[in-house]
Amino acid sequence: MKQVVQNYKSGELTVLDVPVPGCKPGGVLVRTAYSLISTGTELMKVSEAGMSMLGKARSRPDQVAKVVQSVATNGVPATYRKVMGKLDSYTPLGYSLCGVVEQVGAGIDDVKVGDVVACAGNEHALHAELNWVPKNLYTPVPDGLAPRHAAFGTVGSIALQGVRQGEPQLGEVALVIGLGLIGQLVVQLLVASGVRVVGVDPDPARCELAERLGADACGDPGSAAVEASVAELTGGHGVDQVYLAAGGGSNQPVELAARMSRDRGRVVDIGKCRLDLPWNAYYEKELDVRFSRSYGPGRYDPEYELAGRDYPIGYVRWTERRNLACFLDLLARGRVDVEPLVSHVADFDDAVETYQSLKDGALKAVAVLFRYPGQAEAAGTEAAAPVVAVPSVEGKRSPARPAGTPVRLAFVGAGNYATSMLLPHLAGREGVELSTVVTTTALSAANARRKFGFARATTDLEAVLDDPSVDAVFVVTRHSSHAELTQRALLAGKAVFVEKPLALTEDELAGVLAAVEKSGNDRLQVGFNRRFSPLLQEARKRFGARTGPASLRYLVNAGRLEHGSWYLRQDSEGSRFAGEGGHFIDTASWLLGADPVSVYALTTPGNEDLQVVLRYPDGSTATISYVTTGASGFPKETLDLVADGKVLKLDDFVRASVYGPERWVSSRLPKARDKGQNAELAAFVKAVRTGGPMPVPLESLVATTAATLAVRTGLASGVPVTLAGAR
Repeated sequence: MKQVVQNYKSGELTVLDVPVPGCKPGGVLVRTAYSLISTGTELMKVSEAGMSMLGKARSRPDQVAKVVQSVATNGVPATYRKVMGKLDSYTPLGYSLCGVVEQVGAGIDDVKVGDVVACAGNEHALHAELNWVPKNLYTPVPDGLAPRHAAFGTVGSIALQGVRQGEPQLGEVALVIGLGLIGQLVVQLLVASGVRVVGVDPDPARCELAERLGADACGDPGSAAVEASVAELTGGHGVDQVYLAAGGGSNQPVELAARMSRDRGRVVDIGKCRLDLPWNAYYEKELDVRFSRSYGPGRYDPEYELAGRDYPIGYVRWTERRNLACFLDLLARGRVDVEPLVSHVADFDDAVETYQSLKDGALKAVAVLFRYPGQAEAAGTEAAAPVVAVPSVEGKRSPARPAGTPVRLAFVGAGNYATSMLLPHLAGREGVELSTVVTTTALSAANARRKFGFARATTDLEAVLDDPSVDAVFVVTRHSSHAELTQRALLAGKAVFVEKPLALTEDELAGVLAAVEKSGNDRLQVGFNRRFSPLLQEARKRFGARTGPASLRYLVNAGRLEHGSWYLRQDSEGSRFAGEGGHFIDTASWLLGADPVSVYALTTPGNEDLQVVLRYPDGSTATISYVTTGASGFPKETLDLVADGKVLKLDDFVRASVYGPERWVSSRLPKARDKGQNAELAAFVKAVRTGGPMPVPLESLVATTAATLAVRTGLASGVPVTLAGAR
């Protein structure tokens, strides 16, 4: 097998062929899928190996002291041979990985062959294709957590143990000094604990990243803005805790910690920075200085790590292994997000070049992963998106209606959306007859009949589906019933207008397509109305054709749901984005003139904010930001389309503009926003009356629905999802 090793004497890095480790009792043999490079600890070790002997001595005074003691005990010649022998040997790198159990040793009963596990330890979780890992240094990966994210388990445990040492309390304020990999994780863990965080790092990019991940403010160590933020958040008292996650030889971090702390604050050292404590500053505030030892209790104890003797939970609540499991659980539940920290994923065969790029500064990264041949797929990380094969159906084109014959419509459901956004555009429309309204309660059916002039009101759906005089059925019910009702109406030979979403699962979507294939009836329209908005239609016309790839940005300021909203019933009605996201994907695809080929989704820890990135066949991209934490007074939908030196801008269906060789700005609409419902209904009714094509091709409806559903798959896997069969 192959393993990354380093010669500490010469500094040589290489991928070496070494024997496969045996599967000893008390542990498991794990085939690695992903391993994580610690850009702090490992790079420090790699850099030290490249120093002169004098430089090595200066960087490791602890080892020099051991050499001096050995000289006094064993003499110079023996000590020299011992030191040179140790230096001129290959040593391993790595200590955090995720992989698949290949063999189970005697005495192990909590995992089996094929299970995915996260592993820890600088002797057992190495950058190698296979590792033997003792029981207390691995833990099973929760279902749905991507192995590339689970590979952060060890580093996450280090950050978690540091936070535990700080004993954060709800409402406290913390300062994190050093926003590298550990610092970024500490920020997220503190935010998840209800602590407000200020971050410090000389790198503006890392400061910006920490703010995106939940920090209230970040800045340079010498920045007055940092002091101002601390003063504002603490009322001038100083922070409750300081976490030293920085490295290097400067004493600035411990001096800054003293200056920013409140009286009797806590200072926790997680990294490896210089600790010349300014006595007066620490004494006068009576600061509590604490150290965080790696992954937690059990570290460096061979009885725990090698012999597998666990500490009783009643005496030691959080051990190494329990910290590891806890961090994976936080990842799986979305309380911590490591995807934004992944700067680069390198093939394991390129390990030497990757380390060299990191050392030289050519690759600037917070976290780098090694991906091992064939193992990402085996561990389930590259999970394919649902295969959406649109059947080739010769749809039964309805004949044109005889002149003067109205199109007869039936409504299944008469809730708020139907009565406020659809029926007002249909009631009294020439050539339309509202035949029947079907609801689950008699009173709501009677109210709809009275208000909009339906000929009949009933609670009997079958009576409508069996009625040959009904030309089209509108499905405007709760999301969970859309797919089933659509199938039944298609099989009954009706044209169908179903409000979004068409389906909440891949199985439901497959069921709709099966109904199309079985019946030969593809007379289907989903209520994606934005593309029919007159304002957006005009803006698209003014923008004109494009020759190059486009970038589209769509901000949806969805806002918070009211208490009791049925949208909150995600177990039965699906997520908010599953219910509403099709609107925005359809609009983007219509503007770009194609269906997406891949979907990448991220969520913000602690809330429902989503970032969805769609990629299209010509290289165009669309980013949909679906947020619930914005200001209620800000417009709900704003959109920008950029291509070929032109920009199209839409402001919440109130105003639109196009910037290019000629500038066009719409007049501000004097009345309510027109999001296209009226034009959409007119197009649907015309298609039913004439027997012509439906307003949106079936292939597009299916592609939009599949892309919407793929968001859930992408959030679970943490990787882009390919839409198989998309064009």
